[in-house]
Amino acid sequence: MANRLANKVALVSGAARGMGAAEAALFVEEGACVVLADIRDELGTQHADAINRHAEERRALFVHLDVTQAANWTAAVATAEREFGHLDILVNNAGVLGMAGVESTTEEEWQRVVDVNQKGVWLGMKAAVPALRRAGGGSISNISSIYGLIGSGAAMAYQGSKGAVRLLSKTAAIEYVTENIRINSVHPGLVDTPLVTEGVTDDVVQAITELVPMKRAGRSDEIAYGVLFLASDEASYVTGAELVIDGCYTTV
Repeated sequence: MANRLANKVALVSGAARGMGAAEAALFVEEGACVVLADIRDELGTQHADAINRHAEERRALFVHLDVTQAANWTAAVATAEREFGHLDILVNNAGVLGMAGVESTTEEEWQRVVDVNQKGVWLGMKAAVPALRRAGGGSISNISSIYGLIGSGAAMAYQGSKGAVRLLSKTAAIEYVTENIRINSVHPGLVDTPLVTEGVTDDVVQAITELVPMKRAGRSDEIAYGVLFLASDEASYVTGAELVIDGCYTTV
């Protein structure tokens, strides 16, 4: 099926690499115009340029976005409306890891993770909802984690923030359900991304992989296809839901 996002405009945070980059590229392939947003300006610009070369037209652009800063969000949403006419889709994809446990997590580390993973999602929704309302409705996908559903005995700040994303999504879904604004959370398992390879040791990755019934990590495009469904009109009756994409990890 092609053009599943025809005539739609999306804003994807954390889109310079990993899952966000895959989501942005797939959205354009499916007919959308996309604003890629990230703190990695050079990498994000390069990815937007590559998407446009592949599309053979200007369908993507990059904006600097620190998701912890409300003014950055306001500017990103305004760019989407100014450059592409409206905003229909938000993917709150940006996130950071924090692997420490309860006693070893510092206040500074806790605040850093919560600011990006939790506050950033709230600020994104806060900035995007008025634009989605102006467009007549839309979709927000907030990227959580399987560790927003289950515990692991580590990564206290990360898992706490991802659990918050799950309930932020449900609460917002109820608040805006009558305005044709759908809000869902996505819960990837282990995915082969730079965030994981840079933030998790090889032995931990191997140990988690052994627990996955499929015996492998997921790919960014496998997550992107799930987000594509939630962003599309095919998911018109889906809101307040949790989409788990984890190779059966949380089932066993």
